[in-house]
Amino acid sequence: MNTPFEGFPEGKSRIVYVRPVAVEDLPEEVRAQVGDAGVIYSVHAVDGQRLALVADRALAFNLARAHDFAPMSVH
Repeated sequence: MNTPFEGFPEGKSRIVYVRPVAVEDLPEEVRAQVGDAGVIYSVHAVDGQRLALVADRALAFNLARAHDFAPMSVH
């Protein structure tokens, strides 16, 4: 998957949520970019807006922290 990342939105809340996403639940154009992975991770704003899709959980947390957000895991 190679999609440019434009950064997280500005706002009051500095919390984002990280959750696993089954690749089979994603649109076909996204599945085509993922490859053989069965699960990837999404980063969401507090309002539920998907901000990013990344290959693994550690990358999702690092991406959030790099933009001064506090990542929280959602199960």
